[in-house]
Amino acid sequence: MHVATEGIVLHFIKYGESSVITTIFTREFGRQSYIVNASRSRKSKNKAGLLQPCFLVDIEAYQKKTRDIQRIKTLKINRVYQNIPFDITKSTQAIFLAEILYKTIHEQESYPELFDFIKNALQYFDLMEDGWSNFHLFFLLRLSEYMGFMPDTTKVGIEGWFDMRKGAIVPFEPPHPMYANKEITQYLIQLSQLKINELNQLKISRSMRDSLLSTLLNYYQLHFEDLGEIKSIKVLKEIFS
Repeated sequence: MHVATEGIVLHFIKYGESSVITTIFTREFGRQSYIVNASRSRKSKNKAGLLQPCFLVDIEAYQKKTRDIQRIKTLKINRVYQNIPFDITKSTQAIFLAEILYKTIHEQESYPELFDFIKNALQYFDLMEDGWSNFHLFFLLRLSEYMGFMPDTTKVGIEGWFDMRKGAIVPFEPPHPMYANKEITQYLIQLSQLKINELNQLKISRSMRDSLLSTLLNYYQLHFEDLGEIKSIKVLKEIFS
């Protein structure tokens, strides 16, 4: 069946001498794997160059439900980023977020609300001039809502601990290690109250940003046991240091 859809590039690996296999989150079919010819011709090189983390693409493909790897007919850019490919801090964040999406999106089914959230957030991130250093934190927190485990930050007033097992702010220090201290919890609450265009209001030190990120990743680990090591996290922290 010949199909057309939008996609967000999550991952790719070399396949043989002249091809790559790419994993793309599509609007119509969810997560899909595609084989792409990447020979030395200029046309093929241009096609392979589109397969960068979080790039937005338009796809025409030959799709079969019985096939694990689909074959792309045409691949072109959906929207040209103005900054992400050229700004090392933004491109590193994109690599990190693509790895997270690759390890958390598994369904081969349409989820247009999630697709639109990711696409719109990335487009806004590309053009952000202020607050973009907090974007990956915002993205992880909002992504958890679409994944079904958004932290409940509404039940406690000024002070509390974020209990990861309960997924909520609690008034007493939990009797287990899976929680965030009061300071990190306050940043989490503040982050949850901000819109994407208000991220410059989150005044947070590098060490606290790292701690909040670790908290969010530990929280994800509880919901995705196969999340494993996030390889891009080391580079991300080095860029912000």
